[in-house]
Amino acid sequence: MNYSRIKKGLLRIGRWIRNLFFAVFILSLFFVLLYKYVPVYYTPLMLTRTIEQFKENKKIRIAHQWVPLSEISTHLVQAVIAAEDNLFLVHKGFDFEQIEIAEQEMVKGKRLRGASTISQQTARSVFLFPHHSGIGKGLEVYYTILIEFVWGKERIMEVYLNSVEMGDGIFGTQAVAKVHFQTTADKLTIPEAALIAATLPNPREYNLEKPGAYLLKRQAKITLLMSKIMPIDFDEPKKKEKENE
Repeated sequence: MNYSRIKKGLLRIGRWIRNLFFAVFILSLFFVLLYKYVPVYYTPLMLTRTIEQFKENKKIRIAHQWVPLSEISTHLVQAVIAAEDNLFLVHKGFDFEQIEIAEQEMVKGKRLRGASTISQQTARSVFLFPHHSGIGKGLEVYYTILIEFVWGKERIMEVYLNSVEMGDGIFGTQAVAKVHFQTTADKLTIPEAALIAATLPNPREYNLEKPGAYLLKRQAKITLLMSKIMPIDFDEPKKKEKENE
């Protein structure tokens, strides 16, 4: 057996794997930096839904229109924070308390609940295909850390509200406002914003045009939570950091 040749082969494979990881890192960093300034017009999830529609012989429909955060109702910002991630402005991408609660409930055999933050959902929606694997989860954590560090909270919210799935083939606030409420993102009312936020755990399963009892109950709960949230100030965490220096 030629151990020298085996050693050279292993070294060659090692270098190839190292170079692959380095290339993936550079590419991921490039897109994170790019999307800090450039609108996200298309995502892996949109591609997935397009393929699913094609396979099911459905009409291909991906409704999506990017609008800046300044043209999105502040009511919706409050609604998604109240419904999905009330510690969004203060955590660093992960709500460990909610993760621990979800794990404890899973051990007890209770219904699986989501513990993903808005930052995690944004990373998953923009950079990854739907996944349930450990590798996919690891990549989600990686991209969440990156966007928290590079983008900041205001940009994460802007990308989230423009990219997250809000219905069957509907992505982002402007699209859902036009399709279901015949209005624009900046004119969404408190009840409309709360109703949209109420669907986000399963946006393709709930009917925004004819909401059932469960959805209306959730809408009412989110509306109440919104009334307890102060107006969103994305500069507040920075101000607190300066005060603590």
